[in-house]
Parts: sequence; structure tokens; C-alpha cells
Amino acid sequence: MKSLFVELCCLGVVLLNGIIADGAETSERPPNILFVLIDDLGWSDLGCYGSRFHETPNIDRFAEQGMRFTDFYAAGAVCSPTRASIQSGQNQARLGITDFIPGHRRPFAPLIVPEVTGALPSEIVTPAEMLKRKGYTTGYFGKWHLGNREQEPDSQGYDVSLVTNGGHHAPRFRTNPPVDVPDGTYLADFLTDQTIGFMRENQEQPFFAFLSHYAVHIPLDANEDLIKKYENKTKPEGGVNNPIYAAMVEHVDRSFAKLMQAIEELGLGQNTIVIFTSDNGGLYQSASLGGPIVCSNAPLRDEKGTLYEGGIRVPLIVRWPGKVQPGTVCNEPTISTDFWPTFAELARVDDFEHQTIDGVSLLPLLRDPNANLDRSALHFHFPHYHHSRPAGAIRKGPWKLIEFFEDEKLELYNLEDDLSEARNLLDENSRTKETHQRIATQLQRELADWRVSINAKMPTKNPKHDPGREMEILRKRRAGKKR
Repeated sequence: MKSLFVELCCLGVVLLNGIIADGAETSERPPNILFVLIDDLGWSDLGCYGSRFHETPNIDRFAEQGMRFTDFYAAGAVCSPTRASIQSGQNQARLGITDFIPGHRRPFAPLIVPEVTGALPSEIVTPAEMLKRKGYTTGYFGKWHLGNREQEPDSQGYDVSLVTNGGHHAPRFRTNPPVDVPDGTYLADFLTDQTIGFMRENQEQPFFAFLSHYAVHIPLDANEDLIKKYENKTKPEGGVNNPIYAAMVEHVDRSFAKLMQAIEELGLGQNTIVIFTSDNGGLYQSASLGGPIVCSNAPLRDEKGTLYEGGIRVPLIVRWPGKVQPGTVCNEPTISTDFWPTFAELARVDDFEHQTIDGVSLLPLLRDPNANLDRSALHFHFPHYHHSRPAGAIRKGPWKLIEFFEDEKLELYNLEDDLSEARNLLDENSRTKETHQRIATQLQRELADWRVSINAKMPTKNPKHDPGREMEILRKRRAGKKR
């Protein structure tokens, strides 16, 4: 199916200044798209989202020039699921990529978790393949984490692909295909420069540039001058104020400034939509992982690898001059599956017969942040052990239900009243307990029906469950990380 679709795409590519692929006339060139994905950036890591220690003046200025989303969610609590959702427009449970590839192994845990699909399926039509149909040149730079060498972006429709792996930051990272990298080059700078080069070379036609940073993922690594700056900076009371992590966040901010400056110097500012987001919530690197606590998602609860808000609610900022009103804020719940149909609408693609699309276009919200999307709820499926237990979740209006699969325990939160998910309403004896039980029952039913509708894989009871051996494995793992 995919090969036929790609052939049709290639046959349909024509100059967009005259006739677009479907034969309709247009006088307006579709916008360039620059998509910037940060790794493990928490919801409250940026100044414009409330950080009182990290300095992100360039991203904060970018938010003032565009729209900041308060209730945007990564589709997955860890990296590969969210990345799969962006490339497919599908919830990752439909694809079977419900944990990072290849996933954790917990042989003596209470549940046997589903196997993780080892790569983005080749038949999936990515944004690159879809946008090529409308004459876009496409480039991917950075972390992929959706398969091995034979399954990287160049096999999924990206005209230019430069995947980095190995050491995360400096100086030991590798590239595929191999390129010469000067010793001591910081990875965020390298990827930024590669993306700018791509935009410069393709400025005469519409382009889709996907910049996928490794920062601010551990291991902690930053330039000494920035680290010293934060070591000497007065720490606000409360929160986590780690100088190395703060330096990494600011390094991302500086690299983002270079991107925005390049866009303006190339004269592309008015016709380029820039999207900035993260693949999941921030990672504490808590004591259970053998290292210092480096970040906090407060006021959100918990961290990456959980379905609490700190694991899945992330920043999203969009700038599109002349289309998005500067300084606007959108509170509508949205999710990373929405990017695919947004790209499609930007490029005037209206036929999605090649695959199911679970997301909805964000363009109505970009035009009017108070617009209503045609969607009743957001769903999450994380049937794995990571920094929590296997679980599912649903967000509907202000209500959020989390269902834990080990013991079928339910937790219900009203996020309008309790953003920090501090009060499980099902544990409270109050006049509204019956109402809350009724809401939880309905949400649990909707979540179960949704799982059936997408054929989500569920964990099963583990006949080899052994609490003692399970704790011994975890103890050794923690000891190994401390070394």
C-alpha cells in the first residue's frame, strides 16, 4: 500500500507557485514548517511556563510572538511512543509502540507487559511522505528512536536524514550517515547548524524541517561557562535548581535563538510556521535511578514514565506570523497525534485514506484559541513498568481518570481544581462521593471501549511473579546506576 501511495505522491509533485498536485490553482505558497522537538523537557522548565531558575529569554520571546498551549499532552509517557504518534497521526497503542524501543524487562513483576513493536511500521505514511505530495522538501535531524538503520527517516520519506546516536551531547556522538564532527562539538549546536543549512539550501521551495534534539535528556552535560553561571546564581526557595540541568535548558534556548535568527535572515519569517514542543515530561533522575534529582515538574505531579500530569503534559508553542495572534494562550486539551492532520491542513491535503488518523488539526485553535475541537476526550495507554505501574488514563473536560492494571485501582481528579493531582476524589467521603463514583465508572467504561476500538495490547498476570526476586533485580539495577 505504501509503495503505491509514495509513487502517486511523486507523480503529483509539481511547482506550488503554479498548479498544486490535485490540479487546483493557487497563488499562495504553503508555509514552510519547522518542527522542534526537545527530549524530556518538562512542562515547567521554561520561563514562560513558570520556571524561576532556568533562563529561557528566547523561547519566552517566541511565546510572546505566538500561541502558548497550557494543556498540551505528549501521546506517550516516554520517547518512542510520542515520536511514533507524530510520524503516524495515530495513538501509539494502535501501532504497538507503547514503551520506548525495545522496552524494559521485568520478568518477576506482577504483570507480563506487552511486547513493544520494534520499529515504526514501513507502511505508515509519515508527514514527510504526505508533504512531498504537495511539493515540500523534507529533512530530519537528530534523535529518531523508531527503529534500526534500515528503518530511519530516509526510509520513511525524508529527503535529507541525519540521525545522531552514541554519546548524547559532547564529544562522543555519532551520525548516520557519518560526517566529520570537530572534537568538543556540542550536539545541540551541531543539530541546529545542520537544520539551518537545510533551510538555507531549500529556501526557494516549501520545506519541512524536523529538528529532534537529545537535550535535555540525561546524562547531564553542558558547557562550563553556563554551569558556573547557575552555580553562582541565587536559588529560589522550593523546587529543584540543578546548575547543570539549568545550563542544558539555556543551551537549548540559545540554539533556538540561532534558528529563529536564521529564519529572519533568510527572509522566511512571514511564511514559516514554527512549532516547539517536548516528547514527554521531565525526568527527575531521582534517587531510585542512582543520581541527583535534577528537575521538578511542579506544580504537576510526578515525572516521565508515569501517566500523572508531570509525565505527559508538556510545553507547546506555535508561531505563525499573520495567522496566529501574538501573545495568545490556548487552554484546550490537545495531543501530539494532532500534528499530522495539522501538517496536512497546512499543505492542503484532504485525503487520509492511506491510514487511520487519530488526531485532529490544530488550525482552528491557531485561528481562535477558544475554538472547540471535534473530540470528546484524550486517551493514554502505558501498560509498562517504568517510573510507575502499568496504567491507562482518560482526560475529558476537567476530569482525569487513571486506571492501574495490577490491582484495577482507579484515581479520579478534577484538573481545574487540582492541577497537582493531590486529591483522589474516589478516596474522599463527601456529599459528592456518589457523583464522583458515577463519573469514574463512565470514564472507565469509555477508556475500556477505546482500548478495544484500537486493539490496544494489555498486560497479563505473571505466573512467575516473585516479589523477592523482583526487588533483588531492582536493587542491583539501582546499584549499577550509582556506580
